Amino acid sequence: MTHLAVHTTAIPGLLIIDLDVHTDARGWFKENWQREKMIALGLPDFGPVQQNLSFNATAGATRGLHAEPWDKLTSVVAGRAFCVWVDLRSGAGFGRVVTAELGLSQAVFVPRGVANGFQALEDGTLYSYLVNAHWSPQARGSYSYLNLADETVAVDWPIPLAQATISEADAAHPRLGQARPVPVKRTLIVGANGQLGRALRDLLPEADCVDLPDFDVADPASVDAYPWAEVDTIINASAFTAVDAAETAEGRVACWRANVTGVGNLARVAAAHRLRLVHVSSDYVFDGSAEVHDEGEPFSPLGVYAQTKAAGDALVAQVPNHYIVRSSWVIGAGKNFVSTMASLAVKGVNPRVVDDQFGRLTFTTDLAAGIVHLLTTHAPAGTYNLTNRGPVASWHEIAQQVFTHCGRNAADVEAVSAAEYGADKELAPRPQFSTLDLTKIEATGFVAPTWPDRLADYLATPIS
Repeated sequence: MTHLAVHTTAIPGLLIIDLDVHTDARGWFKENWQREKMIALGLPDFGPVQQNLSFNATAGATRGLHAEPWDKLTSVVAGRAFCVWVDLRSGAGFGRVVTAELGLSQAVFVPRGVANGFQALEDGTLYSYLVNAHWSPQARGSYSYLNLADETVAVDWPIPLAQATISEADAAHPRLGQARPVPVKRTLIVGANGQLGRALRDLLPEADCVDLPDFDVADPASVDAYPWAEVDTIINASAFTAVDAAETAEGRVACWRANVTGVGNLARVAAAHRLRLVHVSSDYVFDGSAEVHDEGEPFSPLGVYAQTKAAGDALVAQVPNHYIVRSSWVIGAGKNFVSTMASLAVKGVNPRVVDDQFGRLTFTTDLAAGIVHLLTTHAPAGTYNLTNRGPVASWHEIAQQVFTHCGRNAADVEAVSAAEYGADKELAPRPQFSTLDLTKIEATGFVAPTWPDRLADYLATPIS
């Protein structure tokens, strides 16, 4: 009897599993795939959907080397096999080789892009492939192949290939120098033309970028048409953020369409394709009655925009591999509160600014950096507050700092209560306190700069 264990190899992601095999006078029994136990030991939750079996009538039957566009769990059901894996993924590991002889008591997790081949060492060897995508004739166009006799890889086959049984197709595969590298899966930035989207593009130049009108998150057909097999992470930087317009009849429909229907579509494909989904949330999911909000506070949204953001968060939370990144008072390229105040300062205007709503600014450079940090450190899935550090301030106090940076007198900014400011306007309700607790994300190693420091940097660049 063996005991379940998982072993890493020289090829990243290629895992050899020792299986529990129970034998008695009748024969044997084993759990070839046991999701809960194997995931606990480090296997990815790869979501198999199809099983294929290869029967090899005689010793010397040799198959491969094929790198398919999916993950697979391979194992020997009967007999013995000499197995070979070659990394054909783009990158420094291209061409790296691992070999092992497998019997009944092992299985191997083979990640997408790693070529798999084997040679039967006994008559009647039965080989199993448990895969996480349905095979189709069209899928062959995404395969990468390597010749079994490649001189660079130089596999020492137990039965020389001249004596082996090999198909014509396998014998014609290219050598390593002509093999097609399998591209790594990519990150997709949705809403790539917005303030946050542009900051993310700066940090993730290899990412794919989509936005309206070409990619409409609220249109199921548009979302389903995207080649999700080439993606491993979705970052949703899109949203309807016109909080006051959301209170109108037309705006209410548009807000729910983007922030709920659209987010629901992304959550659906993320779950179906086992993708990481990053979704940007807002302090508006709270009513602002607590002075500081942590990630565990129950939702208490006030207006339509706030309600849609809370609903979107609830949808994303159902995706097994998700990050909900909650921010407040976002400042980036383009029109925003700071750029508006700076423009007024330059024009000689003395604005009236609310002095009884409190929080901290979030600069998109740091919001994007925090998202990349969560992804690259593989922080546990869940919700993270992410703003700049620094003192809690009112909008009025921030506007005064902007005016000072622009060479104006802070006293030129008039303080007014939210009630006074909104007396003659149709405005959405806003949280009084928007400060987010940063303990959780800082525990992962990400500590953002203070907002006053970032404000100075921001205003040192001419406002467009």
